[in-house]
Amino acid sequence: MLTSLAPLNTFGLQQYCSSLVRVVSKSELIDVCTDLYSKQLPMLILGGGSNLVFTTDYRGTVVNIATKGITMAMDTDYYYVSVQAGENWHDLVEFCLANQINGLENMALIPGTVGAAPIQNIGAYGVEFNRFCHAIEFLRLDSNDLQVFSNEQCHFSYRESIFKQELKNLAVVTEVTLKLPKQWQPVLDYGPLQNMDPQTVTAKQIFDCVCQVRQSKLPDPKVLGNVGSFFKNPIVTCNEFIELRVEFPTIVAYEQVDGQYKLAAGWLIEQAGLKGFRLGDAAVHQNQALVLVNMGSATGEEVCQLARHIIDVVFNKFAVTLQPEPRIIGPDGEIKI
Repeated sequence: MLTSLAPLNTFGLQQYCSSLVRVVSKSELIDVCTDLYSKQLPMLILGGGSNLVFTTDYRGTVVNIATKGITMAMDTDYYYVSVQAGENWHDLVEFCLANQINGLENMALIPGTVGAAPIQNIGAYGVEFNRFCHAIEFLRLDSNDLQVFSNEQCHFSYRESIFKQELKNLAVVTEVTLKLPKQWQPVLDYGPLQNMDPQTVTAKQIFDCVCQVRQSKLPDPKVLGNVGSFFKNPIVTCNEFIELRVEFPTIVAYEQVDGQYKLAAGWLIEQAGLKGFRLGDAAVHQNQALVLVNMGSATGEEVCQLARHIIDVVFNKFAVTLQPEPRIIGPDGEIKI
């Protein structure tokens, strides 16, 4: 029997899957995924559904990870927080703050589950997941065993990891362990955080500020379906940035440690005149150009058509190619936009 995926994706796209399995324990997650893989049946691992665009019905089994549990340990200098993959990311940020474990506050209100965090190497306001990643436990499907990778083995980069590259469709994250220093250092490099005093600011103040800014700019997916930031911030060389700045003096960019520059994709889209642009029931949000929204009954295909239009218009104006952040899902799995 077909099962609706609308409640399980934050875009609110009305698509269906052949079957749905909700797993609430690590052992159940391992058993279900091992069985499906051994039978060579198509499966899609789904956490919070905040990083997916369904373009059509899915001809396979969706495995909804709802595993819960957080444990803590410490040594002289660090806290170690081990978290089951199905925990909500923002709930984890709040949990850490409540236990005086600081560091994750810049990443407040990022939607999705903890298990998805290392795959995408989530980040916001100058902090990325890999800064605090200690170890990732995952089920390796082709060898049918649990493995643990260190931070270095995960090959993290901007919105990338080994789980999106060499281990794509071969790894199911089961548990994440974070390593957070007891000697906390605030990160105040981005946006309104730059106005805070590093000598007196608290993690809670950063958390509150990030939440306030995100809630003012980003629509609630329960009200207006969306997946948060739809495009990655493109990274260009120093020479490319200099050329862009000559033509567009107000361009927003952030220098990276390797000398390249990360451009603000939202600024590019807004300057291309696309804020509020609508195609069918898919639209560019009027308050934040980086967010695409479902105005009512948008289809996944409409969302992709809108995204392709944005990519074309931005490229024609800036000669910069935008890349989507969410996974685009077709009838048998991930597809190109």
